[in-house]
Amino acid sequence: MAQRKKQLGELLVSWGVVAPESVSSALQHSAENGKRIGDSLVELEMCSEDDVAKALATQFDMEYVHLTREMLNPEVIELIPQELILRHMVLPLGRANGRLRVVIPDPLDLDTLDVLRFRLNQEIDTALAAPGRIKRYIDRMLAPEGSDEAMPSIDEEASPDPVDELEVEVAEGEEDAPIIRLINMLIATAVKMRASDIHIEPMADRVRVRYRIDGVCVEREGIQLNMRAPMTTRLKIMAGVDIAERRLPQDGRIKLRIGGSDIDFRVSCLPAYHGESVVLRILRPDNVKIGIEAMGFEEDDYQRFQSIIKRPNGIFLVTGPTGSGKTTTLYGALQELNRPDVKIITAEDPVEYNFTGMNQCQVREDIGLTFSRILRSMLRQAPNVILVGEIRDREVGEVAIQAALTGHLVFSTLHTNDAPGAITRLVDMGIKPFLVASSIQAIMAQRLVRIICKECKQEDPAPDRYFLRVLEFGDEEIANGHISRGAGCAACDNTGYKGRLGIFEMMQMDSQLRELAFNRAPTAQIRKVARAAGMKSLMEDGKRKVLRGITTPEEIVRICKAESLAEAVEDEE
Repeated sequence: MAQRKKQLGELLVSWGVVAPESVSSALQHSAENGKRIGDSLVELEMCSEDDVAKALATQFDMEYVHLTREMLNPEVIELIPQELILRHMVLPLGRANGRLRVVIPDPLDLDTLDVLRFRLNQEIDTALAAPGRIKRYIDRMLAPEGSDEAMPSIDEEASPDPVDELEVEVAEGEEDAPIIRLINMLIATAVKMRASDIHIEPMADRVRVRYRIDGVCVEREGIQLNMRAPMTTRLKIMAGVDIAERRLPQDGRIKLRIGGSDIDFRVSCLPAYHGESVVLRILRPDNVKIGIEAMGFEEDDYQRFQSIIKRPNGIFLVTGPTGSGKTTTLYGALQELNRPDVKIITAEDPVEYNFTGMNQCQVREDIGLTFSRILRSMLRQAPNVILVGEIRDREVGEVAIQAALTGHLVFSTLHTNDAPGAITRLVDMGIKPFLVASSIQAIMAQRLVRIICKECKQEDPAPDRYFLRVLEFGDEEIANGHISRGAGCAACDNTGYKGRLGIFEMMQMDSQLRELAFNRAPTAQIRKVARAAGMKSLMEDGKRKVLRGITTPEEIVRICKAESLAEAVEDEE
């Protein structure tokens, strides 16, 4: 008759490690909290993790290993990819007789053993060690210098204030790893500081971390160079991309719960001279739900915008460089139109934000699901409103125009510096001028400018005359207006600015502009006619916001790239 295996509690009692009444208490604690008896014994401080690991090894007839630093030879560690070590909390001990020896924390985790056999394509012999010990040595493995510090060192001068109020939720058992705490700290700090991007850039002597706040990059952390590889590996694991691929660009996505809110991160990895540069674009759903009224439209442009987006057909283009708020504007328009009686379909690359009531399609070039293919298919879905993420080539442009001419309202974006230049850009793509002239209802160029911090806002007693000349301010305008600036305070991190607002250049098509488009008129001529018809330029819209005390002349000059105008002013003098 087979001999009955002793239970964990029985083994520990027979060894004199715990008393019988302690086992009874641990069993009750386990039943109440849904935990294993070994975890309860350790949690109640009745015995150590090592004692439990030894008893489990005896119970399951396994080898027990008391991990030491000498066991973790760097060459041996490389027998298992770091991704698997981090995910399953295992450590390789070496090879013997063609089999890989692996130390594990849980004898009942058969799924992990199956994954290891499949991924490594070899047979495995297992040994048992205390989970806390394995975790500590994994942390040491991730810090190449073998530091015993609880956290990777960060330059004290550049280190931000502690982030107490924002916590990044992670999987159980991960919160103690230093590299994980470092990444979580960087992410939580960026969210707290309202950053739109996190730039992690390897350099010759360190890893530079910069946050893009209100459109301006701010360097905050200087991290030791030996943390480059662990940081990149951790971010790749979180983004679900191949950690072994270091030669090609990769894109991924991370979803985290931070401070009670679900936030998405779009991750881009780019091979560079000193290692892979990683950028995390922070996608907050609340950012695109601010409403059209809060975008910064002046009253005349707001009324025109409302009338254009409620037309039954035609194309409405929003132009500007990357990061100028085009997506926010288009989503604001779609939210205004998003009603049960209106069918909206979008083609995006990628789908950055998800909205209830809209049919959003993700472009996937790798399987042939292109903008043009989605557009052709969505026309058979009988939509009222179509959003095309970007008109990139003639094929997409022609299909979008055909959709507009057959009774659909089409929204899209284009990368041009101003509104009149979009006409020339479409014709240069190869789209026939008569199609451009007949289908476009309006084109709007936009930029985002920083707003003066409300906490330290004050009147500027002596505004810089150079910037006033560049923006062509008249003496009467300066006298009647209210030019302000931010003195700098803790709320705005001493920048004088907090938050951003749009400035716009709205060109609404009329018969004269359509004729110019049909005749392939140059951009300068189109701009002249549009200005005569009432279009305000980006600089003019910016001037209105300066006179209302919303932003500064310096900010408008910086955003509108008006250096050439400044040179012209100086030449005249």
